[in-house]
Amino acid sequence: MPEKKTLRVALAQINTTVGAIEENAALIIEYAALARRQQADIVAFPELTLCGYPPEDLLLRGSFIEDNQLAMRKLAHSIEGITAVVGYAEADAGRVFNSAAVVDDGRIVGSYRKMELPNYGVFDEKRYFSEGDRPFVFEMKGVRTALTICEDLWVTGGRAETEARRAGAELIINMSASPFHAGKAHVREELVSGLATRAGAFVLYVNLVGGQDELVFDGGAIAAEPGGSVFAHSQRFVENLLVVDIDSDDPRLAKRAPRVSAQQPRLSLSSKVTASWAPASHTVAPQMSDIDEILAALIAGTRDYARKNGFKKIVLGLSGGIDSALSACVAVEALGRQNVVCVTMPSEYTSAETLSDAEILASNLGVRLIKIPIGNALDAYGSELKDAFGPGEPGIERENLQARIRGNILMALSNRFGWLVLTTGNKSEVAVGYCTLYGDMAGGFNAIKDVLKTTVYRLSEHINAAAGREIIPRATIERPPTAELKPGQKDEDSLPPYSVLDPILHAYVEDDLSMDEIVEMGHDPAAVADVIRMVDAAEYKRRQSAPGVKITPKAFGRDRRLPITNSYRR
Repeated sequence: MPEKKTLRVALAQINTTVGAIEENAALIIEYAALARRQQADIVAFPELTLCGYPPEDLLLRGSFIEDNQLAMRKLAHSIEGITAVVGYAEADAGRVFNSAAVVDDGRIVGSYRKMELPNYGVFDEKRYFSEGDRPFVFEMKGVRTALTICEDLWVTGGRAETEARRAGAELIINMSASPFHAGKAHVREELVSGLATRAGAFVLYVNLVGGQDELVFDGGAIAAEPGGSVFAHSQRFVENLLVVDIDSDDPRLAKRAPRVSAQQPRLSLSSKVTASWAPASHTVAPQMSDIDEILAALIAGTRDYARKNGFKKIVLGLSGGIDSALSACVAVEALGRQNVVCVTMPSEYTSAETLSDAEILASNLGVRLIKIPIGNALDAYGSELKDAFGPGEPGIERENLQARIRGNILMALSNRFGWLVLTTGNKSEVAVGYCTLYGDMAGGFNAIKDVLKTTVYRLSEHINAAAGREIIPRATIERPPTAELKPGQKDEDSLPPYSVLDPILHAYVEDDLSMDEIVEMGHDPAAVADVIRMVDAAEYKRRQSAPGVKITPKAFGRDRRLPITNSYRR
């Protein structure tokens, strides 16, 4: 009988919020009930689902740990008719663990404690957690199931994998909160497939979805057979419940006598599902191109940053340039056109063409456009500063004053109406400091902070192609980029062409290559030296910039942390 030998597991990729413990618990209960209606025996949730991920220094507060544990006990009483595996922070004897609680029959029957703690890039888990030292294995419908958490999967041949194999696991569930960067989904799939092959077991992977500050989690639950073949894959960037069936009589399973530590006995759990059994639909979601997934991450990160921080509307300056155009498109997709306000703030240096393009874009997007000229404000600053400045022609201070006036206007609108100011500087500009502190850097969030200028162009072309019409005006895409802060200004007056700049930035910022190594790649030595000088000199600006969506393996801020005072130039 299929209901006696087939284990049904639901993988719930849900969008939780750090610190919203009660709301997260309600979402867990909702998805557990949904999984039960799908006749699932087990429902597995992502890493630290209950308290949200990453909680960072909230984990240093005793009240936070206590509230999270109390909520876990209450949650257990609210889940019926299904076994749930829920991530939470578990305290024991003065130590805190990144744990997965197994809830069965209205109580916590045990927990697995994460063994491999990442401490690189955006991860600081050794700051907060102690390492687990034993596996957790339970049996249901004849299938021996081991639990692992996120980094356990990434350490090939590590303790968690070794212990799961020693325990004779026929199914390994990995509960993750793995942040997005472009191309990472393929890496995860290879890891899941590799573990399934080595362990001779089914491997099910469930990941968090949604934005949390700079991080975006893209979900993408994966199910792999003992031979390594992926037979189910959920859609990414949306909440989803992937339901799969595991046959305990599957001949591909390596039937081994389990060798489980006496400290961690294997539990036998019985399914509470009484509804009629029907086969699960094992589907593989379509693969996303790199440009599709980057755009989806920008939208998800912007949407959740606004929503989770209580902002209902976004305001941004629309210059007629490509960066603000892309940012406006992302904002509209994130919150809807009715919740996006664009502001054009022309000066004497603003060309008729860029002003027209800003108006065309706003019309194409269907957003409100406010026009506030800055000439009078600039003149007033000039008059008040005349004596302090003394004789001489205006210089860069006049250029930056324009940017700062615009920043003041946007922040005034934010204060008046409670709108979130979206800054619009791309990664290339932020890297070399081609931006004005307290000016165009002023704001609460930057959707394209981790997007190189060349990728800005690719995304803009993609948006138009997907729409089948010009959303972003062709003139905006083709016009040489300019800040329009003085007559005839072009970006390339101060910077190498972006086609030259971006590969050098990628090598220096993301790959951590030295000046000599970058030159050996074929780049001009003078250009490399100049770019490195600009990147290092702009660190103080980046420390004061708005958070933004991470889409690369090494973003400014959480990933790349260099001293401001730094005399090393190689």
